[in-house]
Amino acid sequence: MTTLKAVIFDWAGTMIDFGSFAPMGVFVEAFRRFDVEATIAEARAPMGLPKRDHIDAMLKAPRLSAEWARVHGAPPSAADVDGVYEVFVPMNEEVVADYATLVPGAKDTLDWLAARGIRIGSTTGYTRSIMERVAPVAAAQGYAPLNMVCADDLPEGRPGPLGMYRCFVDLAVHPPAAVLKVDDTPPGIAEGVAAGCPTVGVALSGNIAGKTPEELAALPEAEVAAIRAEATAILKDAGATHVIDTVADLPALIEGHFA
Repeated sequence: MTTLKAVIFDWAGTMIDFGSFAPMGVFVEAFRRFDVEATIAEARAPMGLPKRDHIDAMLKAPRLSAEWARVHGAPPSAADVDGVYEVFVPMNEEVVADYATLVPGAKDTLDWLAARGIRIGSTTGYTRSIMERVAPVAAAQGYAPLNMVCADDLPEGRPGPLGMYRCFVDLAVHPPAAVLKVDDTPPGIAEGVAAGCPTVGVALSGNIAGKTPEELAALPEAEVAAIRAEATAILKDAGATHVIDTVADLPALIEGHFA
């Protein structure tokens, strides 16, 4: 038995959707609907934030802000953020279930945690309407966490701690030191840090790497090592206590550091 009482997982890029692909094309297409071309890199940059905040961050980025002003004759406003968001959400609802496959090894990790009485919760930057498409697909693969805190459930989302506080209540676990947060993005790591929890970043399955398992397997080990090093540095800068490749590596980490 470990000293941990619970593990709180992020969803896309951590437990499902290896490489975090579901939102990328949707962000690009949503901006295109407003005659503004965004790149995949620009779409990935704020990943982990609640999706309205994500769009706000994209529109505040210098190039996109300038391009929006050029096309529309004025800098982007809060109303413009709302407009893009209203286009984004239904588009993402339509495609997200297609990307809801569990990360390889995730089910084994879930079984390992359950066998040790460690409770499993979750938070996400997705809205509840989007997660209503994802949750049944994940459940069919054996992933049904005890709770699911969505971006629009609370007045404040990531990088603040309220989602984690909700997890403490939902799962009846405390203190924060007994609850591990696992995530692939800086805002998701920051969520755990803000709540006082130990945090684990996943380097290769998430948004920073942005690769499928097949793409990673085809790369020379030196290139994979470079991707791992970049992701590790970013996640550590965000406050990650530890960084692993994917959630498949979590049992070994817990046995080595939290037993």
